[in-house]
Amino acid sequence: MIPVTAYAGRAVGVLGLGRSGLAAALALRAGGAEPLCWDDAEAARAKAEAAGFEIADLGRAREAARLACLVVSPGIAHLYPRPHQAVAQAQAAGVPVDNDVGLFFRALLETEPEDGPAPKVVAVTGSNGKSTTTALIHHVLRSAGRPAQMGGNIGRGVLGLDPPGPGAAIVLELSSYQIELARALAPDVAVFLNLSPDHLDRHAGMGGYFAAKRRLFELGAPERAIIGIDEAEGRFLANTHHAPILVSVKSRPRGEGWSVFMHRNHLTEWRAGRQQAAIDMRPALALRGAHNHQNAAAAYAACRALGLAPRQIEPALIDFPGLAHRMEPVGSARGVSFVNDSKATNADAAEKALLAFENIRWIAGGRPKEGGIAPLRPLFPRIARAYLIGEAEAAFAATLADVPHARCGTLERAVAAAWAEARPGDVILLSPACASFDQFASFEARGDAFRALASACLEEQVAQEAGP
Repeated sequence: MIPVTAYAGRAVGVLGLGRSGLAAALALRAGGAEPLCWDDAEAARAKAEAAGFEIADLGRAREAARLACLVVSPGIAHLYPRPHQAVAQAQAAGVPVDNDVGLFFRALLETEPEDGPAPKVVAVTGSNGKSTTTALIHHVLRSAGRPAQMGGNIGRGVLGLDPPGPGAAIVLELSSYQIELARALAPDVAVFLNLSPDHLDRHAGMGGYFAAKRRLFELGAPERAIIGIDEAEGRFLANTHHAPILVSVKSRPRGEGWSVFMHRNHLTEWRAGRQQAAIDMRPALALRGAHNHQNAAAAYAACRALGLAPRQIEPALIDFPGLAHRMEPVGSARGVSFVNDSKATNADAAEKALLAFENIRWIAGGRPKEGGIAPLRPLFPRIARAYLIGEAEAAFAATLADVPHARCGTLERAVAAAWAEARPGDVILLSPACASFDQFASFEARGDAFRALASACLEEQVAQEAGP
């Protein structure tokens, strides 16, 4: 872990005791602080107490008054739609409110550098593609022999990482929740991929959502800013930063600095008015589709900013295995393929999968996001039939209108119906365009369930073909 010594000898509240919260409590204790822990879930409190932490209801004024700082986990509201009671009490008592990301950067800044090159931190944000881009940068660095760790919103919590040695890199996926509250941000390289409507209740609209993302480039003041400019927000952000590295999958960017873009299936680096490198992305099977090309272009730019040569980057792009629940091939039989894209929790993310396939048996639904699936209407002709589940079932059925669809209720019934009706050449695609929390604990749990159901269908087919 990375010890946090800034609060040695003082009490620090830790609100939320999941992966990042427990890592923060451990790091504070290792640095000499006295963590006071709280979670609204009794099971989480019991787990922390079993690990030797003091449990205190931080929503009470007398507890808040004891604190030198309150560390808040990203899933807990600190402003909109309303602050958690513990946050409100801390603010009323004049207690600084921070998160593990802020503590992480402060700890690194206060660490005496060892002999050798200073460690570098890459921070990746955006609405879609953060996890894939973060994992891809990490994969490229490790493949090139560079010591690297990955954490934040993927892998380990930031304070659960090992202290980086000379010449090492830490690659962080950071959500708007994590960026918005951090009191310190200091990445060497910051990446902005894209912006689409999401988490609007937590940010009181798109303006607040974009403002949270922008803090990484304003408070963070990275040495290198890599900015996707295929949306208006990215173009605006690029205009406010000196000599950014521009990324696009739609056209060759114009302007100062240098750029990475897609041209006829080739990832192309353009600098000083000349092409510097071109990588054929067609063999990169885990990076299919325009959205993954954007991820690859941003990852390439980040690795170039860290000093890697194109020849070091290219083979790692090609052999990248991809991430679970993100257009993940599950298997195929009788000419029908199953694809698990459970991570697609909004319409913008689902659009990427619908663009990547044809003859789609689309499983969609769950807890709906603002706007529903109306933005996907231009892609409805690609859908052979939709199979709707969860709380969004009725609303999605109304939007689909004359598009063939079935209201299945549960994922189990949807998979069974899609498999029974599928024809050779069809793709049974779970890309829900919804959060999972109406029927599943997470998008991972939903994807795991889909994978198990698909595997059962495939195994049954194999048994039938084998005969008695």
